[in-house]
Order: sequence, then structure tokens, then C-alpha cells
Amino acid sequence: QVQLVESGGGLVQPGGSLRLSCAASGRTFSPYSMGWFRQAPGKEREFVATISWIGGGTQHAESVRGRFTISRDNAKRTLYLQMNSLKPDDTAVYYCAASRGFSTASHDYDIWGQGTQVTVSS
Repeated sequence: QVQLVESGGGLVQPGGSLRLSCAASGRTFSPYSMGWFRQAPGKEREFVATISWIGGGTQHAESVRGRFTISRDNAKRTLYLQMNSLKPDDTAVYYCAASRGFSTASHDYDIWGQGTQVTVSS
């Protein structure tokens, strides 16, 4: 059974950077794509970015485009999210997830990590 474990969250000042990681464990791991989602208090979970696991094609939400970059290391079975120029509105719990397709919709992802908190505040 595949498990996803996020790390790298924390408290950062506006304008700062963080890199999130998501490590996959389990005997078989062959998603079509992996993605990052986030959920702020009182808000619905929203799409952040997704990447094709083999081809490497990516898609980023308009709200983070140019500031966040999704990437992966297939050999390490690890997904990353580099977050630069962070804003207070980026404060949320960030989740990684695996999908059998290429999608921005959370219901298309069937394996989820436990989440990591990112807080952007001065």
C-alpha cells in the first residue's frame, strides 16, 4: 500500500521561500501524475500544481504561477514544491496526492498525504 508523507512546512515571513517534499513509500508506486493542493481555514481545498510522473509536464494554478514550481525525482519517488515570494494568502495546510490521470480536480486523486502546515506571517 502506497503512503505519502509531506515535509518542509513551517513559518516564513512574507516574501520568503519554502520547499515542500512528499516522499512515497510502498512496494508499487506508479501514478500517472502527482499534485499539490492546499486548504486554508474555512475554505475549500484548492488545486496548486500537478506534474506528470513520467513525462514531467506541469500545470500550476494561476494564483501561484511564477512563484511556485512543482518538480519530482522519480528515482527517489519524491515530489517537491518550491515556493518563492510567499504571501500571507498562501497560508494553508498543503497536501500532496497521487492520481491515475492528469487533473486539477481533487476528486481525481485517490492517495493523499497527511498535510504540512505553511504559515506566512511577519
